[in-house]
Amino acid sequence: MSVRASRAARTCAALLLLGLLSACGASSPPRAAGDSRAAAPVPTAVAPRSDRGNPPFYDVLGKRYHVLPSSLGYVERGIASWYGRDFHGLSTSSGEVYDMNAMTAAHTTLPLPTWVEVTNLANGKSVVVKVNDRGPFVANRLIDLSYAAATALDIVRDGTARVEVRAIAPPSGSQREPTFAAAAPAPSALVVAPALVPRADLMFVQVAAFSQADNAARLVARLRASGFSNPVVVTEPDGRRVLHRVRLGPIRDAGEFDELSARLLAIGVGGSRLVVEHVQ
Repeated sequence: MSVRASRAARTCAALLLLGLLSACGASSPPRAAGDSRAAAPVPTAVAPRSDRGNPPFYDVLGKRYHVLPSSLGYVERGIASWYGRDFHGLSTSSGEVYDMNAMTAAHTTLPLPTWVEVTNLANGKSVVVKVNDRGPFVANRLIDLSYAAATALDIVRDGTARVEVRAIAPPSGSQREPTFAAAAPAPSALVVAPALVPRADLMFVQVAAFSQADNAARLVARLRASGFSNPVVVTEPDGRRVLHRVRLGPIRDAGEFDELSARLLAIGVGGSRLVVEHVQ
């Protein structure tokens, strides 16, 4: 799970631009009278989640966000903003490279990836975008659009617009292993295909990461001396370097994460974060 700190800093500054705009957070809103647009069909499949960007929860700027278990049936109205050249070529939370000219978006809680139809409620224009990033982390902001998507919706000049966001089925060819929302068959007829067996997600508290193994070993010794029974060092490549990550766990839930984080702060160790390991 990776949420860019630079995005958080940018969205904090964007609070000054929010002004008197307020979002209408009603879910499943009816279409306005006289609206000739056909309601998008309810999707019966969703794309498999990316390995990055889908922790059960994460914290940004003192607020906790819980990633939705599924995008099926998601419809919400709120304020859309956009991000462009400053982030072009940088990594998104899903690990994909951000392309300001592609039809993509960032959302705080939808699974990555999710395809959504975004409609500008002021002019009726709609686009389909792939949600592959996290954000925006500003009160009352619902979605952060790429420059291309914002241009298509005609919101670049004003910077924000009130929109409807509706999850849809992935475009043809985008599903490697679709997960269907059909009713389950009777137990006697239930057959689980190997490709659709869900992965197990193991959660850990990452205490720190070091380029020097000795530093990681010293922290592990300190944690054990302070009563932590399960510190481990995970050594793995990170680009051109090797990092030694000190972790606690696996943990059960957000409550245990908060408990361990508080114990770490009590001994002067801050900056812990949640990491998720996928086990097939």
